[in-house]
Amino acid sequence: MIFITVKFPVKPEYAEQWLERVDAFTRATRAEPGNKWFEWSRSVDDSNTFVLVEAFEDDAAEAHVNSEHFRTAMTELRPLVSRTPDIVSTTIEGVDGWSRMGELAVD
Repeated sequence: MIFITVKFPVKPEYAEQWLERVDAFTRATRAEPGNKWFEWSRSVDDSNTFVLVEAFEDDAAEAHVNSEHFRTAMTELRPLVSRTPDIVSTTIEGVDGWSRMGELAVD
């Protein structure tokens, strides 16, 4: 599984519109074969930072970054960010999705 987390530092004047602006990109990505999840959160420390957590089956990430909706989003989002986003992208072997947190098990 390919696991990716991206921090988007959004210009203050676009922060309240961010989720609306990424809606088409989000819906298109979630519909891709091999997408496991594509979820947005807003930082509690900086209201101008949005965090994207996404995962793909190993062979699906390349198709994602080569898709038309990805290229369109990168063009449309570039003027909305205050600097280059930070990213962590890694392959996790033998994992196919979320695991349960044993330290806070509720049964």
